[in-house]
Amino acid sequence: MHKEIIIPLKYFFEKHGFDVSTRFGDKLGMDASSIRLFFIYLSFVTFGVSTGLYLILAFMLRMKDLVITKRSSVFDL
Repeated sequence: MHKEIIIPLKYFFEKHGFDVSTRFGDKLGMDASSIRLFFIYLSFVTFGVSTGLYLILAFMLRMKDLVITKRSSVFDL
């Protein structure tokens, strides 16, 4: 039962998803496979940038916590 629904849905998304890069390649005069490869590389680069930014911010917050300590009362000086 599930295959009857999933397989036509898969073919629909494959046909229309690849059609976008094909039409875009026709407009620019490029090969569709190179456009698909560009989007794959772009997704890896953007994932790497966001992960690196997250690690830098986490490091800065950790350094701030080590340098600036909260004192609970006047007697902690």
